[in-house]
Amino acid sequence: MLLSNLVINKDEPIYIQIKRYISNMILKGLIPNNSKLPSTRELSQILKVSRNSVNLAYEELKADGLIYSVSGKGTFAKSNSSLTKSNWCINWEDKQNSYAKVANDMDIIKNEIPWENGLISFKSISPNGDMFDIDELKKSFLNRLSLEGHKLLNYGYAKGYKPLIEYLLEYMNKKGVDTCNKDILITNGFTEGLDIILSSFTSPGDYIICENPTHNTSIKIMKALGLNLIGVDIDENGLDFDMLESKLEKYKDKIKFAYITPSYHNPTGTVMSPENRYKFYNLMKSNNIPIIEDGFNEELLYSSSHIFPICSLDNLNNGVIYIGSFSKILFPGMRIGWILADKNAISKLESVKRCRNIHVSFLDQGILYDYLQSGAFEKYIKKARKFYGEKFNFAYKCVEKYIPNEYIFGDGGLHLFLKFKNIDTRELLNKCYKKGVIFMPGDIFYINNEINNTLRLGFSRLSFEEIEKGIKIIGDTIKELPIDD
Repeated sequence: MLLSNLVINKDEPIYIQIKRYISNMILKGLIPNNSKLPSTRELSQILKVSRNSVNLAYEELKADGLIYSVSGKGTFAKSNSSLTKSNWCINWEDKQNSYAKVANDMDIIKNEIPWENGLISFKSISPNGDMFDIDELKKSFLNRLSLEGHKLLNYGYAKGYKPLIEYLLEYMNKKGVDTCNKDILITNGFTEGLDIILSSFTSPGDYIICENPTHNTSIKIMKALGLNLIGVDIDENGLDFDMLESKLEKYKDKIKFAYITPSYHNPTGTVMSPENRYKFYNLMKSNNIPIIEDGFNEELLYSSSHIFPICSLDNLNNGVIYIGSFSKILFPGMRIGWILADKNAISKLESVKRCRNIHVSFLDQGILYDYLQSGAFEKYIKKARKFYGEKFNFAYKCVEKYIPNEYIFGDGGLHLFLKFKNIDTRELLNKCYKKGVIFMPGDIFYINNEINNTLRLGFSRLSFEEIEKGIKIIGDTIKELPIDD
C-alpha cells in the first residue's frame, strides 16, 4: 500500500507530514479520483501513530478540497490532477508491425458487411448451436469435475490433457493413421495450430504451395508471417495437377511446405478422391516437401464411406503434419484442436506452445474428453450428418433452381461455392444486401484476391425457409445485373 511508505520524522508535527504525503500523491495522480482512503483507525495502525494525528491530517485535506467523506461509506480522494488532463497521443497506426498490418487489412470481421438483425446471412459456416447436446455436456462437466476436482483448475501441461491425447490418438487410428511414431499437441483450435507450425518451421520469405482458393484464415496467417504463397487452381475437376507439377518444377527448391485441405475444402467444399490423395502425397514425398494437412470437417461425409486422410499414407514416415478440430461441428467456443505429427516435431511445437500461452484450458479439455469418451459424440455426429446433409441437399437444389451459374462446387459440409461468368460478386453482394441477404464474396479466398466471380454460401445456421428465400433473392438479383459478353 502506498501510504505505508511514509517515513515519519521527529522534526515537524506528524499530522503535517501525513497531510503533505497524501496531498502530493493525490496531486500527482497516484491516488485516483474517488478512490477510497483508509479509515483514520486503519491509517493510524499502518503508520503506528496516534489516531488524533490522522484525524488532524484528514481535516486539513478536507479543508483544502483534496478529500471528502460520505457518511457510512468512508473517506475518498478528490483529485484534480493535471496528469489526467494532459495530452498524450501515441500513433498506433505507425507503431504496428507488418504482422499486425496484414492481420488488420485481412480481418473479414472488420472489413466485410456485418450481420444485422433481419438479414439472411450465408456468411457463417459455424455449427448450429441448437444441435449441441447441452444436457450431455452438463453431465460431462459435473462428472469430470467430481473425478478430478482442483486438478482441472490448476496449471496443466503444454502438450495437453493426457486422457484427451490418448483418445485422439485412438480416434486417428480409426481413420487409418498409424500413430506409433506420432504424437499429439492440443491447441486453441485450428488457427493456433497452423500459426504454431508455421512460426516454428518457417522464416519470412519462405514459399508455401497451396490450393487457390483456400481458407481465408490460412492465407492471413501465412501472409502475416511474411511467407510467399504459390497457388494451384481448383476447378470443377478438383486440384489442377498439371499446374501443381509445373509449380513444383519451378519452385521446388524454395518450397518449405505444402498446405492442403483434402476433405470439404474451404471454400469450395470439394473432397479429393483417394487416387488424387495418393498422387498428391507421392508428389510431395518425391520432392521432399512436407505436407500440412487441414482435417477440416472430415466428420461430415454425407454421401459415401470415410475417405482416409493423407496422413494415413505416411505410416512410419514423418512427412505429414495433420491439424484436426471439431470446431465446425461441435462446441467451437471451447477452441480445442490438435496437431498430429512426428514425435520430434511435436516436442519442438510443445515448447513453442508453452512459450506462448502455457496450455489450453485443462477444464475445457477434461470436459470435452468426458463427452467424447461417453459415447455422446457418436450419437451426436449421426444426428448432425443427417441434419446438415438434408440442408446441403436442399441448398444445392435451390441453387440449381434459382441461381444461374457456371459451376457449383461442393461435395458436402456446411457450404457451397459458386462460380459465375461475367458477374462481379462484390457488386452482387451490395445489391443483395439492400434486399436483406448477404454472403461471402469469393475473392477473399484467393491468394491475391484476383478472382471476383465466385461466392460462398454457408447454410448451417439457416432454416430451410431462409435458405430458399435467400437463394431466390440472390438468383433474382443476378438476373437484374447487366451481363458483359
